[in-house]
Amino acid sequence: MTNSIPLNGKMVPQSKPLISIVNVVATASIDQRLDLKDVTEKFPEVEWTPELFPGAVFRLKNPKTSTLLFRSGKMVCAGSKSEEMARKAIKKVVQKLRKGKITIKNEATVTIQNIVSSINLGGRVSLEQASRTLPRSMYEPEQFPGLIHRMIDPKTVILIFASGKLVCAGGKTEKDVYRSVHNLHSLLEEKNLMIYD
Repeated sequence: MTNSIPLNGKMVPQSKPLISIVNVVATASIDQRLDLKDVTEKFPEVEWTPELFPGAVFRLKNPKTSTLLFRSGKMVCAGSKSEEMARKAIKKVVQKLRKGKITIKNEATVTIQNIVSSINLGGRVSLEQASRTLPRSMYEPEQFPGLIHRMIDPKTVILIFASGKLVCAGGKTEKDVYRSVHNLHSLLEEKNLMIYD
């Protein structure tokens, strides 16, 4: 929904960014060693090619995720659309392993490492001007069509495209993502860098 707000003596449309989380990467540890050969014997659908990569891939259909299992007992889960879904996926992998007679003594401790989201600001962005106005920004259109903006608090990297589409990466919580996007959007509007048709 677009509202009009007074800005520099004239009414301009203001839209709320549409944010959708596309991938949450979480790491986990069960604090014990895993016998991956045993895992692949009991779960033939688990992919493991040790000569190419040390981790085994355990895919879930619900929630739709892939979890890498390592001999060290460490795990990396990718593909979920929320922090909660990532935690659930890891818990489900551990439960399935236990059901398959793989001894796992501890619950997995989960840490969210990176939340990637795509955003639509509802208007276009003047990248040339933004590159001169926004601090910690890099814009080299001959190498990459977007402006790279590094935010300090919360610590995220936002790719800004002229279309008003953004990609935000590096957030550790969903709150980080929303804060980053709203801070950036406010800054773009404040500096007259948004173009609404």
